[in-house]
Amino acid sequence: MRNDVTGAEGAAAAPGRADGRRLRSARTRQLIIEAYLALLRESPQIPTAVSIAHRAGYSVRSVFERFPDLHALRVAATDDAMMRVSAQVAGTPMVGNRAERIGLHVRTRGRVCDEWLPLWRALNANQGDSADLKSRIRLIRELVIRRLEEVYTPELSTLGEGERRQTVLALEALVDFESWARMREHFALSFEDACGVWTRAIDRLLPETPPVS
Repeated sequence: MRNDVTGAEGAAAAPGRADGRRLRSARTRQLIIEAYLALLRESPQIPTAVSIAHRAGYSVRSVFERFPDLHALRVAATDDAMMRVSAQVAGTPMVGNRAERIGLHVRTRGRVCDEWLPLWRALNANQGDSADLKSRIRLIRELVIRRLEEVYTPELSTLGEGERRQTVLALEALVDFESWARMREHFALSFEDACGVWTRAIDRLLPETPPVS
């Protein structure tokens, strides 16, 4: 009878232990991704497996148990960052009059560029022949364009298809990561001053806002 009870308890405990191992493994994986992103923010050099493992507090073996190679880690880190940015942007609804929408959009985009510029540069520097990284770069640009179309729907609705497309592409080039980097790094503008440059430029690029019917 004792053996039967012990066996039943062991069978019941096994799934719990397995779940615990999966949770720990997922936590380790996430910490490795966060270590990679943190190192990118600190230095333009692409992090090595040794530096990532050291920052995360694990062994190099642990890194490669979760990711087959550093390329897979870069892709996973990019996906993680994209989810964070999407949540950040979605949490800032773009409502209000023209000036309010421009102001909200510029400040949100500026914060995204400040935080994720190192990852964007790493993506472009390491895309090589990687279809995975190239597709992420395309998707990021497409998401920026969709956001522009959403925020400035009233103004863009007054344009014909061709002119509308040209205006959106001009706006996308304006709010590009490297545009922000030039203002912040090369010209040493403060966050507020850089936002001011974008705000005035966007206001000039957009057609007049149609009256509310």
